[in-house]
Amino acid sequence: MTDENSEIADGIPTPDGASHIIDTEYEIGQDNFEGSVGPFGFDIHNPVFGISGLAIVAFVFYTLALPEQAGSVFTWLFSSVTQGFDWFFIGAANIFVLFCLALIVTPLGNVRLGGTSATPDYTYVGWFAMLFAAGMGIGLMFYGVSEPMSHFSSSLGGVTMGEDGVRTDWAPLGGAAGDEAEAARLGMAATIFHWGLHPWAIYAVVALSLSLFSYNKGLPLTFRSAFYPLLGERVWGWPGHVIDILAVFATLFGLATSLGLGATQANAGLNELFGIPVNATTEVILISAITAIALVSVLRGLDGGVKILSEINMGLAFVLLLFVLLVGPTVYLLTFFADSLLAYLQYLPALANPIGREDTNFVQGWTSFYWAWWISWSPFVGMFIARVSRGRTVREFIVCVLLIPSMVCVLWMSVFGGTALHQVINDGYTAAQEASLELKLFKMLDVLPLTSITSLIGIVLVIVFFVTSSDSGSLVIDTITAGGKVDAPVPQRAFWCIFEGAVAIVLLLSAGGLQSLQSMVISTGLPFTVVLLVMCVAVWRGLVNERKHT
Repeated sequence: MTDENSEIADGIPTPDGASHIIDTEYEIGQDNFEGSVGPFGFDIHNPVFGISGLAIVAFVFYTLALPEQAGSVFTWLFSSVTQGFDWFFIGAANIFVLFCLALIVTPLGNVRLGGTSATPDYTYVGWFAMLFAAGMGIGLMFYGVSEPMSHFSSSLGGVTMGEDGVRTDWAPLGGAAGDEAEAARLGMAATIFHWGLHPWAIYAVVALSLSLFSYNKGLPLTFRSAFYPLLGERVWGWPGHVIDILAVFATLFGLATSLGLGATQANAGLNELFGIPVNATTEVILISAITAIALVSVLRGLDGGVKILSEINMGLAFVLLLFVLLVGPTVYLLTFFADSLLAYLQYLPALANPIGREDTNFVQGWTSFYWAWWISWSPFVGMFIARVSRGRTVREFIVCVLLIPSMVCVLWMSVFGGTALHQVINDGYTAAQEASLELKLFKMLDVLPLTSITSLIGIVLVIVFFVTSSDSGSLVIDTITAGGKVDAPVPQRAFWCIFEGAVAIVLLLSAGGLQSLQSMVISTGLPFTVVLLVMCVAVWRGLVNERKHT
């Protein structure tokens, strides 16, 4: 129990009102090393910071020194994990969705994060803006046109078989050979499957666990804290160290993949608008420049940096969305949005089926990669959501984190993907269909009014999403490697911000490009999936305990 005036202990508010604090002798930061190097202070957890930092530095040097060998290793990792564990990723993601839906309808949804008298720190507008910008910004810009169009094209082509009797096409399920209308519906259903309930359920599980055990139970804001109901005091030892180190690796490589996607798309857009060459040099300059901007945002802090940038980006994204909706085939898009939702519900059971699938290219090349990517992003997005969600009830939290962003993603994909599909089916304009993934958005905008302005807005959105992701990720990794302290010295956050950019550059340019980035996401996402499944059990037990005592 606490009084109404919350005190801040190492940056974490104590509960307001009734809450069941876990009685542990562990104190936040007790294993930390504190000191300074010149004017720069540090406050780092031993051994999480040391092992994570040294391993990532060694990884960067290895990839630079032996790029061909590293590229071969990354390619082998990608094929091995996607082919051998596709069923595991799909099954685990289904469990996360069912777990979240169960929390909405059970009495456990009444538990308030931060204590029975806690009030939200942010308005709904500010909260949604940060949720959305941190959660999926770059991905929506990159895949908003390209994924619906890719699934449409592969579905329209139908099933093709190799000499060994194995399918060689990339169509989801059984495709829709020759049927443009059904190919569009199936393409949108597959796209929404990858951007709707499943990824946001992954984020919600992580964010809820961190919020509950930090704001209600008084434990450090790190991943190990969620496992206290299962491990007890052992969570402060090596089992907890391993969990936190895995979270750091998953976050870093998940972010690096997104930064790589953002750099390639921004480069493609700048080439379309201004003729800036598409090459390695440009991408290095882009990543370096945007990392520098993120560094400034890091120095300004959560409210002065991420929050402001997130709200600016939400405003720009809404303007672009509204523009495409109004100047594009408006009536068609509104109908298409509703029809896409129905198609998603129709095809969801088949798309979510983890066993006996024949569409192996789609399952392994798209779904497995996506689930591993979302899971790799979950430490970063989950902790960031936890940082800004204190004061919400579990039910309010799950509904807002799971359902509202999912609907926004469906609307975004329907408007941008639907406009491109309408151009192909009704107008015979195929430039977006034939372009590379990073160019599809700009080719779709080419035939709409104010092309230069909208394309420039698109590039700005990619860059600012890039900045908010890097800034938020640095904040999260720093919190983990500072033993749960959320007010550790700023130079530590700057260190991680710089290294995120460095890893993205190294993987993008030295060892196979985006394929290498995707390989590292897959390989770090696999062990962390196990962590998240166990986390569901711990969260349930923690909520039952909280409700029982308050």
